[in-house]
Amino acid sequence: MARLKLDFPDELFIFSTQLTVRVTDINGANHLGNDSMISMISEARARFLYDHGVQETSADGVGIIITDLATTYRAEAHARDQLVFEVGVMDFNQYGGDIIFRISRPRDGKLVAMAKYGFVFFNYKSSQVTPMPPEFLAKFPKVNRLD
Repeated sequence: MARLKLDFPDELFIFSTQLTVRVTDINGANHLGNDSMISMISEARARFLYDHGVQETSADGVGIIITDLATTYRAEAHARDQLVFEVGVMDFNQYGGDIIFRISRPRDGKLVAMAKYGFVFFNYKSSQVTPMPPEFLAKFPKVNRLD
């Protein structure tokens, strides 16, 4: 079976935040569990959007919905490890794009994981995918477009 490969250019990462692996994030194999990593990636995404003035759901009911997630693990993380989550965006289209992540441990410089969220804008009132708002697009003028 072909393995998933995620590798993104350094210049795509435009935000960084740090999170600590909690004891409750550790699985039976004594390292950071997949479910907790996904939660940490979601927190990094929320911080990224907040930092860029993006509400996850606006007053008119339009918000971001995650369509897919790909994650590759490169090293284990353990309780109390500090992890840096670098975040960026790429591959915009009419309805959404990708949010990318590089997760590393500064203590030893280890790359812990790479991840990519696909997202679209969604009208929660009408339950339909909707075009990317111009205000969102304007916040990221250098991002490549696929359409």
